[in-house]
Amino acid sequence: METFVHKTIVIVGPTASGKSDLAIALAKKYDGEIISADSRQVYRGMDIGTGKVIRDKVVNHPELVEGSSRKEIFFSEGIRHHLIDVASPKRTYNVTHFIRDTKKAIIDIRTRGKIPIICGGTGFWVQSFIDGENFPLVKPDTKLRMKLGKLSAEKLFDLLEKQDPKRAETIDKKNKIRLIRALEIISVLGKVPPVPTIRNSRFEIRNSFLIIALCPPQEILHKNIAVRLEKRLKQGMVTEVETLRAEGISWKRLESFGLEYKYVALFLQKKMTLDEMRERLNFEIRHYAKRQLTWLRRWEKMGTTIHFITEPTEASKIIEKEK
Repeated sequence: METFVHKTIVIVGPTASGKSDLAIALAKKYDGEIISADSRQVYRGMDIGTGKVIRDKVVNHPELVEGSSRKEIFFSEGIRHHLIDVASPKRTYNVTHFIRDTKKAIIDIRTRGKIPIICGGTGFWVQSFIDGENFPLVKPDTKLRMKLGKLSAEKLFDLLEKQDPKRAETIDKKNKIRLIRALEIISVLGKVPPVPTIRNSRFEIRNSFLIIALCPPQEILHKNIAVRLEKRLKQGMVTEVETLRAEGISWKRLESFGLEYKYVALFLQKKMTLDEMRERLNFEIRHYAKRQLTWLRRWEKMGTTIHFITEPTEASKIIEKEK
């Protein structure tokens, strides 16, 4: 096992590119632990639809002997994972929670002499953490949220584009939750504050992160997406959504999670057939992967050093150069 990696490794890339497998392989090689940067894997009970790594059934690890219960620590293939199964799907876990918990996790991992590896496809979270974005303390406006929630994502984006064109350039135009939050901030501050030029000195610093983007060729990625979708359906993704619904998660909340949860929820409500759901999901996941790649290129143009690779084996070569 190799060590002495001084930077925090960050694995990003489009969905179905193989990020999780790469992160585990690197954690094994460099004595690391993984911090999940996935906005849906934080929720308990959302396993198949989010593609969580399989949790080890039996764990023999010193940390468990020291008083922590197995429920509190998530291991997969013997590697500890942070920020998986940390919240109820009935509650909101957002980017401010992620930044707070990721800082704590990095300190904890480094204190124990291990290497932090941030891995996930929620680009907004990763960029906000690394760029040190400060979020305005604007309290939730329930009435405004209810009003805006009745509008389509397209209409919300049009409103944002008129009120704050700069924020509209960087936001995911199909994400209603982020669109509503942006409009909520604008209603109080007049615009969404930009990323500050002065970084948080403790986590400064793009230079303390080694960012690797795993981006297979499009034909391979599309094949991975199709194969993975069928696998998830066979594993019981529909049953998973039914279980969440039975546990009190509303249809509206399920749909807000997007992609698999949105379209399976629509199918269960008989708003589309199984074939329509499958076809729509395949299309939307491909489109989501395209948006993730666009975000990566845009982030790179902002001055961030990102090492793009097409094969997982290329990652170790990049890390060795940085050691």
